[in-house]
Amino acid sequence: MLKDAFFAVYTKFKLHFYQEIFSRFQDREASLTTVETFCMEAIQALGSPTVNEFATFMRISPPNAAYKVNSLIKKGYIRKVQSPDDRREYHLEITQKYIDYYNISTAYMTAVMDRIAQRFTPAECAKLEEMLTIVSRELMSEVDIPESLPDLNP
Repeated sequence: MLKDAFFAVYTKFKLHFYQEIFSRFQDREASLTTVETFCMEAIQALGSPTVNEFATFMRISPPNAAYKVNSLIKKGYIRKVQSPDDRREYHLEITQKYIDYYNISTAYMTAVMDRIAQRFTPAECAKLEEMLTIVSRELMSEVDIPESLPDLNP
């Protein structure tokens, strides 16, 4: 039963995102492919990785990663920023264009979280937070994201 309830919530978040994307782009082609959307989510979750860090995390070759990154740069969703510490190194940063795109899903998550806070007691919300933190930190160890991103590492 828990598995079914969790799957239902996860599916509803995904489907809401897809509905919003399609409703905004029904008269024109979406500018991000599905694979590019996955790449952008990974880049955002990693903070500002290098191309090699992105490639390693996604388990793809550096040339394949560079191809995907260059496509995203051309579309205006990310930019390369030279490292102030090592001038040979460039980090990937998301642009406002992607933030606007990404806010489609975060706005809904925020609305649901507000509903949770209204529906449940503070103690129940604290327990849910505790459980989700354990799930993220202990039970999902296969997905290693930087600790510097507190909203992704509760």
